[in-house]
Amino acid sequence: MIAQLDADYIKTRPTKAASRLVAHLLLQGRPLTTSMRWLNPLLMAQYGLIKRLPMPRKVVSPVFVLGTGRSGTTILGKVLGMHRDMLFLNEPKAMWHSACVLDDVMGSYQLGEASYTLDSTQADEATSRAIRRIYSYALLVTGSGRVLDKYPEMIFRVPFVRAVFPDAKMLFLVRNGYDALRSIATWSKRAGRKSSGGIEDWWGLDKRKWNLLVRDVVAKDDDLADRAEAISGLTRHEDMAAVEWAVTMRTGLRLMEEQPGLLYTVHYEALCGEPGPALCGVCDYCNLSDDPKFLAYAQRTLSPVPARPAAELDPLIRDVFEDTMRRLDYPVDPSPA
Repeated sequence: MIAQLDADYIKTRPTKAASRLVAHLLLQGRPLTTSMRWLNPLLMAQYGLIKRLPMPRKVVSPVFVLGTGRSGTTILGKVLGMHRDMLFLNEPKAMWHSACVLDDVMGSYQLGEASYTLDSTQADEATSRAIRRIYSYALLVTGSGRVLDKYPEMIFRVPFVRAVFPDAKMLFLVRNGYDALRSIATWSKRAGRKSSGGIEDWWGLDKRKWNLLVRDVVAKDDDLADRAEAISGLTRHEDMAAVEWAVTMRTGLRLMEEQPGLLYTVHYEALCGEPGPALCGVCDYCNLSDDPKFLAYAQRTLSPVPARPAAELDPLIRDVFEDTMRRLDYPVDPSPA
């Protein structure tokens, strides 16, 4: 399925399908494990040109979808991107890398220094101006009103994003941890591959993403820091995914405790089970106008997803994972399926 397009999407709003294709081919970039990566040098040259041009229009209140990958962030982005005002950018990491070289934790565009966490000090004037101009260009060429940027890892970079876009709206998507870790493990086993550069999978080029996650996040977590070195040696996708889910959720919870109202929590199960109320809450938070066609599309697209059984996890992460599950009001089954 190209650019998350399907027949219903195209039929509902053909102009949205056109803007998604433009975003997919000419704006977002092609990361590891995807095809057509030969486009990336052309896109980087395009970004370089845009950063030198005047900003054609002001970028107002972009919306970010944050959380853990494989937790429903794509379907939330796709559905919310059907709103008449929104331009859906699906993980436009090439854009962000072109503005801030430290962004690329996967190794999709460069293998130099990178950081899983970014704060306001990295959002200097040149970096902020660059990403605002690229966003502005994206809105211009697609005829859209606002940007919807689905970039889950930005949960670790909220101060950075807020420095670039002080009026940004941030959606924090939460999903049962067992469901998320199984989805990550399944995806990585299916899509992972060997290339001339090394192993490419969910964890980046030769575990680049994993190593940065442990260095920048796990090693600074109050409950995991003393076991970070041991955690870095985990090899099962399920255990590694449990680590990623736990530290992501804990980061979101901490941000909400420190700054109430900074994030708007969306529960994946509620989104799929009752799309109408869930999305009406999202629209209110994001100051989006009423759009019956968008809501009708969401009702047709979203449906309840059965929870997956518990998984056996390495003792290095099991206690923190289960504690995080409880904090999010998910049941913890100590006996694996």
